[in-house]
Parts: sequence; structure tokens; C-alpha cells
Amino acid sequence: MPKRVFRTAGITKVYQTGEVKVFALAGVDLELFEGEMTVLLGPSGSGKSTLLNILGGLDHVTEGQVWFRDTELTTLSDRGLTRYRRDHVGFVFQFYNLVPSLTARENVQLVTDVSPDPMPAAEALTLVGLGNRMDHFPAEMSGGEQQRVAIARAIAKRPEVLLCDEPTGALDSKTGVQVLAVLRDINERLGTTTVIITHNADIRRMAHRVVQFQDGKISEVSINKTR
Repeated sequence: MPKRVFRTAGITKVYQTGEVKVFALAGVDLELFEGEMTVLLGPSGSGKSTLLNILGGLDHVTEGQVWFRDTELTTLSDRGLTRYRRDHVGFVFQFYNLVPSLTARENVQLVTDVSPDPMPAAEALTLVGLGNRMDHFPAEMSGGEQQRVAIARAIAKRPEVLLCDEPTGALDSKTGVQVLAVLRDINERLGTTTVIITHNADIRRMAHRVVQFQDGKISEVSINKTR
């Protein structure tokens, strides 16, 4: 049985505008396990990104508890959450957030220079299939290549957890499938626990676990035994 990496207990997240309360999460209980690739599916506004941000220590719950292994994230200070993100979590977002004036290698080195046990930037770029593009600038690369640089940057610090929010959202469907295949390969090679928000239905077949969201709640969890 794989070890549990995340556990949430009754978490809610409420955003208040004036007198109007919006429940982004409305009582979510979830367990995620070491080495698995989990996909979060559901319509816009169903709570997927909010959950991902809470798991990554980027946002706070309104009520409930969140554990990363034996650490209760919901009791950590902002400084403690910063340390947690730095030491344990890699992020990949829809937009690549690369520095235009730096090469692919230099963009990855932004992370490796401040990580306690990084892999060399060249190794990370080779893992995502960009071994021959590492001295190119973002403007010289396609959208799919830029996203792979962003993935290389995220994995270069050897995170235990890789959290990906719509990593194919800015890409065409064919390129999106290629990027998802890179994430699956990273999951298999490095054993990195990976959580992906995507609207790309092809990812269902790649995932170990699929979590369906509706109106701030989990409506279904399915396990892919053929993965």
C-alpha cells in the first residue's frame, strides 16, 4: 500500500464579497498517495484550483484540516508554508512564467540556485526532451517547448509533489497531449506525486486516480487499475 502524502478533512473555503458568501470548497475529504498521478476534473468554479492552491500552501482554508505526510499545513505560519513550498512542492501553471531574457537553462537555474539538493539544469531539460534546446530563449521556442521548460524548472529541485494547474490550457490539443505525456514520464521516472487540473479528457487514461468536482465538493473518485 503506498504511503499517504495528503489528507484533507472537511475543508471549506469561503470568499466573501460584501454580504455575499461564495463557497469555493464545501467540505472536502480527500487522500492522495505517494507516487500516484491524480487528475482533478470538473467545470470551472467547481473548486479544483482552490484545492490545488491549498495543497501547495498558496492559500488558507476557512475551516477544516490539511496534512502533508505528518505535518498539518493548516497550523503552519506563513513562514512555515513558504519553507514547505520551497522544500517539497513544484508548481506548473497554465502560463509558463519564463523570464524572456534568460535561456531555457538559465530559467531552470533560477530554481536550482536556491534549492538544497537540485538536479543540474541540463539534466532536468533533458528529462523533458529539450536537451538540444537548452540555450534557446523563450521567444525562439514553441508554446509546448516553453511549457516543458516550466516543467523542467519545477522538477529541477526534486520536489516530492508536483502540482499542475491547467498545464495544457494555453496549448492546442496535440501539443497538450505531448505535455501530458511528459508529466506522466516524470511521474514514472522520478516517482513524483503529481496532481493535475486539466480539461483534456485524454489524461484520464494516464492517471492512477481521477477526482471529479462539482459545486465545491467531490462528486466521484475513480481508480484506474490499468494505469
